[in-house]
Amino acid sequence: MQTRKPPTHPLWRLLPLIQVHASKFWGGMSLIILGRLLEAGMPLLLGTAIDSLNRGVPNLLWPAVAILILMCARYTSFSFGRRFVRQVGVEVAFDLRQKLYWHLQLQGPRFFARFTTGDLMARAINDLQLIRMMIGLGSRLLFVLGASGIIAFGVMLTLSYKLSLMLLPLMPVIGFFGWLIARQIFVQSTLVQEGFSELSAQVQENLNGIRTIQTHSQEEREIARLEAKSGDYADTFLRLMFHNSALTSTMLVMTGAATLIIVGYGGSLVMSGEVTIGTFTAFLFYLGMMLSPVKEGGVIVTLFQRAASATERIYEILDHEPEIRDADDAAPLDAVGGEIMIKDLSYQHAGQKKTTQNWPALNNISMTIKRGQTVAVLGRIGSGKSTLLRLLVRLLDPAPGTVYLDGRDIRMLPLSQIRQEIAFVPQDPFLFADELGQNITYDNPDRNNEEVWNAAKIADLGETINTFPSKLETEVGERGVTLSGGQKQRTSLARGLIRGAPVLLLDDCFSAVDTETEEKILSRLRSLRDGLTTVLVSHRVSTAQHADRIVMLDRGEIVESGTHAELMAAGGAYAELARLQSRRDALKSDLEAQNAVPGENLPEDAS
Repeated sequence: MQTRKPPTHPLWRLLPLIQVHASKFWGGMSLIILGRLLEAGMPLLLGTAIDSLNRGVPNLLWPAVAILILMCARYTSFSFGRRFVRQVGVEVAFDLRQKLYWHLQLQGPRFFARFTTGDLMARAINDLQLIRMMIGLGSRLLFVLGASGIIAFGVMLTLSYKLSLMLLPLMPVIGFFGWLIARQIFVQSTLVQEGFSELSAQVQENLNGIRTIQTHSQEEREIARLEAKSGDYADTFLRLMFHNSALTSTMLVMTGAATLIIVGYGGSLVMSGEVTIGTFTAFLFYLGMMLSPVKEGGVIVTLFQRAASATERIYEILDHEPEIRDADDAAPLDAVGGEIMIKDLSYQHAGQKKTTQNWPALNNISMTIKRGQTVAVLGRIGSGKSTLLRLLVRLLDPAPGTVYLDGRDIRMLPLSQIRQEIAFVPQDPFLFADELGQNITYDNPDRNNEEVWNAAKIADLGETINTFPSKLETEVGERGVTLSGGQKQRTSLARGLIRGAPVLLLDDCFSAVDTETEEKILSRLRSLRDGLTTVLVSHRVSTAQHADRIVMLDRGEIVESGTHAELMAAGGAYAELARLQSRRDALKSDLEAQNAVPGENLPEDAS
């Protein structure tokens, strides 16, 4: 998996996203800085009023009116400025979330083997929230307080350059301590966000496996695991807060020291008559404006450092190039007929050599599936059946020149066309927490009810749907939790059949369906798929026997190929499988005739 080289600092990577909203961002900042300029006029007016009182010539009306006008103008300017900047934060987070979500849609199995669902959710929610706060609040504080400090110091120089120069020796000291603690905040922020990801991953895994946890009576153990993980996260977060508090306390000490110096030295200047009381009062107000960035330094640094670590984590995902993607010169077929040719196809799963299995998932597979043929693929568990189907639809990537669709290397076809024209029905169906009908029409929600019912009928789901009070509007719950295993498989099958794709791949999608129901579905399927290509993986001879051709896999290699009659006559692995399954079915019938529990104490399926 390729990774793009990132720039020096993570936050620089947000600039292109902010530039899209540059007019709103800088417009908002300009209004906020204007508000600070208006605020900077108030201490001068206050100082003037105090000096007039000190001279015994009170003139308070016009300074009071002017301060009131400045306050109203400042409020208006701040209100609109903050609104604009906050909108930019929300919009940048929205753009980044869309970009991240789109990027996730393109990733392959290796990516999702590395990043857990809980971790990805934490990045998409918590980390993006930190970026939004940095733009909407942190950047505003930085610009506003920075502008306040510059404006205030400029006015202070005009009021008394002697007092102003007393502050300069403290600035390098403040900067050094701020930089030192900020480094620790960045490191600790990364640890906090990683801890949140781990916590989210554990909660997500726990909820997905709640049935297993309950059936094994492991609730207390899982609660203890979560308590330990939550405790680790709390400790890490507290260390972050410790560094943040240390920075805030340091800044307060520095500002307190600066204020003491100014009050002490300024008081002597007032006593000597070099500075008036009004000027000194105004100077103290400007001192507060100048030191406000220092006082808020802990907040600003924490926001930026947490956002920097969040940005680094977001772009860790975005920098991963999809392992399966369109070739630069990929071009679609004008029309897909459905002929599949496989030439010397071999495939090794990543990390497979580390297991006890010492053979590849597929090894030198060659076959041709003509347009309109139905081919059944059988073999024991781990023989490579599902891997073969996933390579045909490029959920796994075959080597160049090994898989062809209508004479074209599928690696030279757009992924969108491959997955549009090849319908894949997996063994483990995934249903969305939506209505049953919406799950069947997932590829095109605008399909009419007649199409839905036809697909449901072929999948032997029609009668089941009619037993539901809400029919097609029945909510199936997360992952189809309200349906049985067979009902979920048949719903997934209907979803694949409704597309009418030139190529249909069925990956053992009858495993949770009884033999009688399977026979009904297959008889309807043969009529529906007449002239269209179908490849079905199964463990049952009864499923495969009516196919045009049967392929037996073992340890990733084709060991037999032919029709049902040819393979039975050959007396090989297929014939042995048929004999064992026939014996099993006979025993099952005998036990059922004796009112025994169906399927109990039967020989294991040979596959």
